[in-house]
Amino acid sequence: MLDTDGQVLRPESGTPQGGSLCHDFVCGFGRAEEAERFYHELEERLRKFGLELAQDKTRVMPFSRYRQGETSFEFLGFEFRWGVNRKGHAWLKRRTARKKLRNSLKRVTEWCRQNRHRRIREQVQRLNAKLRGYNNYYGVSGNSASLDEFFYHVRRIHQRWLNQRSQRRSYTWAAYNELMCLLRLEQPRIVPGVKQSL
Repeated sequence: MLDTDGQVLRPESGTPQGGSLCHDFVCGFGRAEEAERFYHELEERLRKFGLELAQDKTRVMPFSRYRQGETSFEFLGFEFRWGVNRKGHAWLKRRTARKKLRNSLKRVTEWCRQNRHRRIREQVQRLNAKLRGYNNYYGVSGNSASLDEFFYHVRRIHQRWLNQRSQRRSYTWAAYNELMCLLRLEQPRIVPGVKQSL
């Protein structure tokens, strides 16, 4: 299983008898009554196998290009909502879910704190691995603004922790960015072939 930071997770245990089984998916229907019927039939089918839907994570909701701005939902670390593209056509927009973005930045902050004693070149090498993993997951078409936002905050966090090292050189924002350019800090990018579909 791939985490949103690009790390592979290997669950060590299965689902207990009578427990809940987590398989994330989204189903789309043309009419509300079709969605309601599917929901109830899914409940019945799972019950036959001793499973149940997680009520706090399952819902039927309107989501239509004709009702832009009224609803959105989060799925696998992304926020989905309807909008329009540059040609004025309806377009399903995706961006990194805000909660996921905040949690990723918290992990970066903790990593920078724990690794601030390392040589800067080594820090950048390790940070690049994290940024590549992040880009590989979130680098989907239409998500450039969120990637840029994440990259900006990562640099601000890293600069702050570099400057908190005792008896070490401090860096202005301009000097820090010049150094990161020289050390080739991984840039945000849309990854060709990466698709996060419904």
